Order: sequence, then structure tokens, then C-alpha cells
Amino acid sequence: MGLFDFLKKGEEKPAQPKADPNKNAFNVPPTGNQAQANNRQPAQPVATPATPQKEYYTVKSGDSLSKIAKELYGDAQQWHKIHQANLDQIKDPNLIHPGQKFVIPR
Repeated sequence: MGLFDFLKKGEEKPAQPKADPNKNAFNVPPTGNQAQANNRQPAQPVATPATPQKEYYTVKSGDSLSKIAKELYGDAQQWHKIHQANLDQIKDPNLIHPGQKFVIPR
């Protein structure tokens, strides 16, 4: 029925139920891939690893990158990790200022 017929007659047909995709017209049991598809279990959600929380360190008076690395990593030679993670804030690794907040990579 077209839109114009509907507007002229004002009739509305009830919705017809759709065919069940699990049944076929001849009531023959499914075989092969169709049988496997009907027997599948719903997919289980895949557990994604938790997003690591970023750790921050606020620079205090007297701090240096090597001092911060020694405190946080136990090795002053790891200062370059902090420097690389904060290149946008650290132009000169020998000059950091109190109050700067650095991301600490783990």
C-alpha cells in the first residue's frame, strides 16, 4: 500500500511477524555451517588490561632530575626517563623549577 492509498483510504494493515531465521520453510534440521552457527554461545567480553594510572611528582626546592629518579626508582641514572616523559616542560634537564608537575613513567 502506497502513501497516497493510505491517505485516501485511511487504512493501516497490521504488521506481519517476520520469519524466524532459526526455522526453515521445510522444517528440515540445519546442517553444516548453519548448524554450527545456531549452536554458538554468545561471545564473552574480552578482559582488557586496566589503564595504568599516571603518577605525578611535584618538584620541590632543591630537587634535580637525578635526585627525583633516585627517590622514585632507586637509581639516579634513570633521570632520563623522567626527562623523556616531560619534554614539553623540561627544556634543560639541568634546570627544573619548584612547583612543576612531572609525569613519572613506570
